[in-house]
Amino acid sequence: MFVTLRRFNFMLLEKLTTFELPLKGMPCGTQQFEYHLGMDFFREMESTDVLSAAVDATVEVKRSGDIYELCITVAGELGIPCDRCLEQMSHRVDAEYRVSVKYGEEYSDDADNVIVIAESSNTMNVAGLIFDTIMLTIPIKHVHPEGGCDAAMQAQLDAHRATIAEEDAEGWSDGEGESDNVNDDNFPCDPRWEALRKLKDNN
Repeated sequence: MFVTLRRFNFMLLEKLTTFELPLKGMPCGTQQFEYHLGMDFFREMESTDVLSAAVDATVEVKRSGDIYELCITVAGELGIPCDRCLEQMSHRVDAEYRVSVKYGEEYSDDADNVIVIAESSNTMNVAGLIFDTIMLTIPIKHVHPEGGCDAAMQAQLDAHRATIAEEDAEGWSDGEGESDNVNDDNFPCDPRWEALRKLKDNN
């Protein structure tokens, strides 16, 4: 999985000292750090998309000289709002993200799966990496399975859709939906295509 990292406010991350990894002080080899993430974590990250949370995160760091290979795994469940009825629904989290970290003149995450941190930094905060790994498991559209939405809210939505459909039908029957731009086959014609056709005819 490729993660596009959000540029977090460093002042926000400074409050999450538990997630500071002492990179320069690590011996060569593999170290492992474990975290249990509840709603306190998501509030600190200023997330408004998570309603409840119980996620375990593991950060494995393998140091080889001046290169640190990080493997972040997350597993658990989130409560998120359903896009259809707005009631809480359960979302299963299960993901892994790998990234290489090295030192340089200044912080940079422009390269794919490579992060450069300033030589003056003794530690690296991984709260943002963990947060993004979790949040990118949430699909763009998240809804309850068919029949799982709140019945009262679903009834209101159905009534609203029916009203819109009736208004659209009345508009077409009154001629409001007809277009003045019609081609020779009596199909609506996009004005931009009409302009291109005229330009072609003139040539």
